[in-house]
Amino acid sequence: MSGLVTIPVKLYAAAEDARTPLHEVHTRGSRIRHRRVCEREQREVPQEEIRRGWEAPDGRVVVLDAGDLEHLPLPSKRTAEVLGFVDDGNVDPLLYDRPYWAGPHGPAAQRPYALLVEALARHGTIAVCKVAIRTRERLAILRPRHGILVLHTLRWPEEIRDPGDLTSSAPVTDRELQLAEVLMDALAGVDIGGLRDEYAAALEQLIVAKVSGRELEAGPEPEPAVDLMAALERSIRDARRE
Repeated sequence: MSGLVTIPVKLYAAAEDARTPLHEVHTRGSRIRHRRVCEREQREVPQEEIRRGWEAPDGRVVVLDAGDLEHLPLPSKRTAEVLGFVDDGNVDPLLYDRPYWAGPHGPAAQRPYALLVEALARHGTIAVCKVAIRTRERLAILRPRHGILVLHTLRWPEEIRDPGDLTSSAPVTDRELQLAEVLMDALAGVDIGGLRDEYAAALEQLIVAKVSGRELEAGPEPEPAVDLMAALERSIRDARRE
C-alpha cells in the first residue's frame, strides 16, 4: 500500500460458492464440453498456446503475453495504493464486488500492517484504494475485521447501469405506512449467521429423488394476492406470537 505507508500484502479469496455444482449435459446424460478452437486453423488449441489480445478497428490483433502484462506501468501492480479515508456509509453498496482477505506479505510488512489495522479500527473509517488484480486495475476498500484487513473490490461507477424509471405510481396511505412500521419494529433484528440457502437444500432433495428413482413431493403453492392491509395486519399478529 502506498500513500501514508507502503505495506506488501497478499490476497486470499474470502468467499466461495457453496451451491451444488451443475454441469451442462446432453439430454441422454453425457457431459457437454466447451473446447478452445482456433478460428483460422480450425483446430483445438492447448492452454500453453493461448494468449490475450486486442483487436484493432482494421482487424489487426495485438497479442499480449504474461511478460507484457507484467511490465505494465501501474503503481498499483504490486501494492494497494491508498487514496484516502471515508466513512463506510459514503460507499454505495451497489459498487461492492468481491471480498479478499489481505495478509501481510513478508517480515517487513508485519508492523505497518498491524498499525493500519489498529488505526482503521480506532478511527472508524475505511481506506479507499486502487489495486491491480490479474489484468484489471480495480477500485477497492480496506476495512479491519478481527485484526485482519479485508480488501473488498469495487466496481467503477460507470459500470453501474442506469435503472431507468422503475418507481411505482401506486398510492400509499398513512395507515399502510403505520402498519408497515409496526411490522418492521416487530421483526427488528435478524441473525444472518443462522440463515441457510433453502434453494440449495431443495436442489439436493431433487437430486436424491432422481438418483433413487422416486417422485419428489410438490412444494407449497404460492399464496394468492391478498389485500395489502389484511396481509400487514396478519403479519404483525404472526410476528408478535413468535
